[in-house]
Amino acid sequence: MSKQADHHEANPKADPNPGSNTVKDPDDWTTGDEAMTGAQASYLKTLSEEAGEEFEEGLSKAEASKRIDALQEKTGRGK
Repeated sequence: MSKQADHHEANPKADPNPGSNTVKDPDDWTTGDEAMTGAQASYLKTLSEEAGEEFEEGLSKAEASKRIDALQEKTGRGK
């Protein structure tokens, strides 16, 4: 086995079952206070419309993630 193959096996990104360490609380994100991403904003707009709620602009990444979770729960999406 080559040294490169050994490195690949130890790579956590290559693990098909990475475990619970891949799910972090948005409050613990190092970039959570940055502005939400374009993808988050787009999905949040869609969910807000489906839930009959107003889209909130200016959320941080962490806030947007929490809002997405709440709206997914309300709309039944993403489950």
